[in-house]
Amino acid sequence: MTETMVTASKSQSNNLLRRDVRFLGNILGEVLVHQGGTELLDIVEKIRETSKSLRAEFLPELYAEFKTMIQELDSENRHQVIRAFAIYFQLVNIAEQNHRIRRKRDYERSAGDSVQPGSIEKAVQDLKERGLSHTEVEDILDELSLELVMTAHPTEAMRRVILDIHKRISEDVMSLDNPTLTLREREQLREKLLNEVITLWQTDELRDRKPTVLDEVRNGMYYFHETLFHVLPDVYQELERCLNKFYPDHDWHVPTYLRFGSWIGGDRDGNPSVTSDVTWQTLLMQRKLALREYQRIMIELMGNLSFSTNIIHVSDELVQSIEQDRSCVTLKKVDMWRNEKEPYRIKLAYMIAKLNNVLDENKVGQPDRYDSAQGLMDDLMIIDRSLRHHFADYVADTTIRKMIRQVELFGFHTAALDVRQHSKEHENAMSEILAKMNIVEDYARLTEDGKIDLLARLLDDPRPLTSPYHQYTEGTKECLDVFRTIKRAQSEFGTGCITSYLISMTQGASDLLEVMVFAKEVGLFRKEHNGEVVSTLQAVPLFETIDDLHAASEIMQKLFNLPVYRASVSGRNELHEIMLGYSDSNKDGGVVTANWELRVAMNAITAVGNEHGVKLKFFHGRGGALGRGGMPLNRSILAQPPHTIGGGIKITEQGEVISSRYSLQGIAYRSLEQATSALITAALNGLEPQESASERQWDSIIKDISEVSLTKYQDLIFRDPDFFTFFKESTPLPEVGELNIGSRPSKRKNSDKFEDLRAIPWVFAWTQSRYLLPAWYAAGTGLQSYYQDKEENLTVLKEMYENFPFFRTLIDTVQMAVAKADLVIAKEYSAMTSNKEARDRIYGQIESEFKLTKELILKITGEAEILDDVPVIQESIRLRNPYVDPLSYMQVQLLSELRDMRERGEDDTELLREVLLTINGIAAGLRNTG
Repeated sequence: MTETMVTASKSQSNNLLRRDVRFLGNILGEVLVHQGGTELLDIVEKIRETSKSLRAEFLPELYAEFKTMIQELDSENRHQVIRAFAIYFQLVNIAEQNHRIRRKRDYERSAGDSVQPGSIEKAVQDLKERGLSHTEVEDILDELSLELVMTAHPTEAMRRVILDIHKRISEDVMSLDNPTLTLREREQLREKLLNEVITLWQTDELRDRKPTVLDEVRNGMYYFHETLFHVLPDVYQELERCLNKFYPDHDWHVPTYLRFGSWIGGDRDGNPSVTSDVTWQTLLMQRKLALREYQRIMIELMGNLSFSTNIIHVSDELVQSIEQDRSCVTLKKVDMWRNEKEPYRIKLAYMIAKLNNVLDENKVGQPDRYDSAQGLMDDLMIIDRSLRHHFADYVADTTIRKMIRQVELFGFHTAALDVRQHSKEHENAMSEILAKMNIVEDYARLTEDGKIDLLARLLDDPRPLTSPYHQYTEGTKECLDVFRTIKRAQSEFGTGCITSYLISMTQGASDLLEVMVFAKEVGLFRKEHNGEVVSTLQAVPLFETIDDLHAASEIMQKLFNLPVYRASVSGRNELHEIMLGYSDSNKDGGVVTANWELRVAMNAITAVGNEHGVKLKFFHGRGGALGRGGMPLNRSILAQPPHTIGGGIKITEQGEVISSRYSLQGIAYRSLEQATSALITAALNGLEPQESASERQWDSIIKDISEVSLTKYQDLIFRDPDFFTFFKESTPLPEVGELNIGSRPSKRKNSDKFEDLRAIPWVFAWTQSRYLLPAWYAAGTGLQSYYQDKEENLTVLKEMYENFPFFRTLIDTVQMAVAKADLVIAKEYSAMTSNKEARDRIYGQIESEFKLTKELILKITGEAEILDDVPVIQESIRLRNPYVDPLSYMQVQLLSELRDMRERGEDDTELLREVLLTINGIAAGLRNTG
């Protein structure tokens, strides 16, 4: 396309987005009139117009009028106004998501032979242009590994029923692009959308109770059923298409490199509701989902594979397999395929029956059921070969091969389930068991070296540690039951269903050894007579705080130096998983230091792994919000140092990120396509990783910047005695815990200490109050410590931004946070602080740091305004702010009223409800929670 054509296409595309927003906005206006009369619409419009005018030009008298207008709303109107703005944002978000799908289709339709940046085709084209042979490309593909892990972290503020309505609205709005619609069809579509928005208006946004863990499991499974079972194989198919295009002389079958895992039902850290029984129920639900998906697909196949032996000859192998099925599988008459001339339909009927029998515990070990996913795969391969036998290759490629890929990806367990627990729980259980066995009286009081020596000996010793004659506390029994459940699961669903056991707050090598000793106790780890170690479960350290990151490489060095532990790694293909926490490290040290220390830790751990011949798979615990490492999936992959991805990458997908990326098939496909492209690009960059002299100098500069930034951050967060009170009083932190968005408590312990507060409510509360403090605070002071108003130093920072991917990612993350933050509105929240001296002092520090950070970001990027280089996002924030602002002002007013009432020992459920509605609305408006 010419530049003029591209510009015209973008302009037309943006017009369609504005059309959709205006269309949905008008429908919402009709709903407001229908539900609350023209008075309600007039109030909403007046608030909106005033807010918009204030954003265009801040006038003190208009500002006072705006606040008075909000304060004078009666309870009923205020409630409706909050909902009107909140639902408007939901509709705008739907329009923007649809527009992403439209833009991709527009590009593909008008690009001709051009290859879209960030696409799989562009990544494969780069391989070809770099001169890589098909053998070298195969080597790269064999090493690729990306696992995306869904978590139940409570940051999805919307109910499932609301998301279902959104999906229906999205599909209807997308239909507006159909040029063949008649006038009547368009009118019917508008009527349908009007009904959907009325349904949305009359559906409660708030949960009346906290979801149970199994509720969260069902929510997670929704995305597999609706999206991932269909989209993930398509991504593989596209990669194979591109490989065949650029390397046509080779027959390609891409190995499994991209898969999904889950924590939902396995993450018990701080969540007493996740028991061993809940984990087992989760696995059963996941298996049932996979089997039902396969049955649904095979019923469709029965409709398609109508090949008749009156016309074609099927393979002898297929005929023999049908006879084998007949001899052992009993079909009800209604399930039989009566036309003996249609063998594929007969075969599929038996396959569906064998899948049904998998769920029958009485048939375990019987020949009329599949014992594993491999049995289903074998039958599919028989069908595939037979189709090719009579030259129905296209049918095999487009139907059977896709299902074979689905079975490869999802097995009989849908997703690998990770188990996570806090290190202290293992230590407590180990202390009790060792005391009862008279091995050591007080294990917890041993030195770290003493624990390591003892645990290594126990791991080497084949004798059991527990006795059925001992009585254990509930905590210890549950700890042991979890490992027994994992063993049972691996036997029932295959070893791939659970392979990783994550240890929160890992602070020593003993934390991993404790888990391996428990694994040995139930047979997940064993040492054979010949010395060979068999291990089907790996202990995965989670390094979260700054101190933990500092200690990480030494901890792994100690473990790899232990022969028995090193042997367990050999038993897992010389691969070890390491998890890095972005949330707690940021909460602990601020955005600059957290990102720097994560980089340092990754490099140091990788060096230890290389020394011992161990490949490392880094598991990045990123949240959705900027203050928790949030960024687009492809950028998070490319942000890693190339030499650290050799063993693969895992990344958490949390809360609202899951729904925004995977609720629509088109968006899910594009996200996974970009992730695949980034993975190939990162692997290509890692073929010849070279650290330049400039990069070593830049590392030194960032190290110094980080040290200054850390001091600045911790002076406020940890060393100011009034800070935590300021935080609780000037944000909706206490009320966030009443939102019922997750089964997990917001604190690890029932305490008001800052260290026991989880990172999610920490970030959530700052986002709601428009500070976004965790994502930018102390960055300005750190950068200024190097810049020092010297032009030559600014030149270096600009060069780093241009040529150093780590620094560019860091600056762009801070820039995004500064763009979304609003210190004028944040000041309204600070007015709720009871200690006026502390309020003025702390807010003053935050405001001063914000101005400095913004000023330096502009100097480094060379932009006139924040986000000038990303005009789409800049425009989206600019257009959203006037609609978010009224919700923020109303939230401050409501919080003040509610807290005053509670101070008097009173309460008001309707007032709390309005507060929670503003939280939902602001989350939708900013497209971020925690």
